[in-house]
Amino acid sequence: MVKRKVAKVLAFRYKILAGILIILAGGLVLLPKYEKHEGIKPEQLLSNVISPERYISTDILADKLINQDPSYLLIDVRDKESYHTYTLPNAINIPLAKLLDEDSERYLNQDEYDVVLFSNDNFYADQAWILCNRLDYQNLHVLKGGINQWFNTVINPPKPLENMPTEQFELYSFRKAASMYFGVAYPEQFKAVKKPKKKIVKKIITVKKKKKAPAEGGC
Repeated sequence: MVKRKVAKVLAFRYKILAGILIILAGGLVLLPKYEKHEGIKPEQLLSNVISPERYISTDILADKLINQDPSYLLIDVRDKESYHTYTLPNAINIPLAKLLDEDSERYLNQDEYDVVLFSNDNFYADQAWILCNRLDYQNLHVLKGGINQWFNTVINPPKPLENMPTEQFELYSFRKAASMYFGVAYPEQFKAVKKPKKKIVKKIITVKKKKKAPAEGGC
């Protein structure tokens, strides 16, 4: 009964969030076009906003990080204080307020990486995604549920009940192993022989700045 109530509350929250995103997208449609980038058509933007394809799950992202997939670039759009308190491995901090700064463009508007935007939940990351999508930036994703979902699934995975299907136990095993990789210690680890913890390699992000198109027209 409690789980059903929680599910209803979450579903209601996401409906409200979807409505806000559509309103934001509509507002962006009315904004004047940027001189350096005209962006996509309004109808395409609205179509993109209601599509769930932009989301990447915490499980998929954890797998990418564990296997040190070099094609993913993580962008934390929260404020600096939140970023320095806790963030994901090798994430770059670009606060939402500075998203459209010229220095931020080389990370967001490039074709070398798949960019994953994240915040505490989806709210600020979705706003960042809309702004970048309006400018027709490619290969953009949003971490579904953000840092909160990361903690609830990867860092502190819930143990499945005995009557749950095998798939849930397999998923739990993966999440538990992932949490250990990211530094979580379990009591059974101390009973066994201690092994050196695998060090997360700091990735050096090198993004080539796109050349600006020559200005059209003349004197």
